[in-house]
Amino acid sequence: MKFRPLHDRVVIRRAESDTKSRGGIIIPDNAKEKPQEGEVIAVGPGARDENGALVPLDVKAGDFILFGKWSGTEVKIDGEDLLIMKEADIMGVIDKSETDIIDKTGAVKKAA
Repeated sequence: MKFRPLHDRVVIRRAESDTKSRGGIIIPDNAKEKPQEGEVIAVGPGARDENGALVPLDVKAGDFILFGKWSGTEVKIDGEDLLIMKEADIMGVIDKSETDIIDKTGAVKKAA
C-alpha cells in the first residue's frame, strides 16, 4: 500500500462478516451488518500536544481493534475497501490469544 496516514489517523481493514445466519439462511451483501472490528493496516506518527511534542499512538499495524458503528471514513485504496479514523474513535485492542467465550447462561469459557 502506498498510503501513509497523517497525525493520529489509522487505516483499518474491516473483519469479514458472516454470510450465513445461525439458522443457515444466506444473508445478501446489502443486508449484512458491517462488523465493528478490524485489523490496523497503517498508523500515523502521532498527534502533537500543547507543547508541540509528538505523542505516539497506542495502536500499531497488525493489532485487532474494536471501533464504533459509525466511526471513520470509508475509502478505496488499491482496489480494497478500508476505513480511515482517528485513534480516539478506537474503543480498544482485541487480544485474540486470550479471548473468552460467554455462553447464553453467562458462564465464561476460555477459547480453544
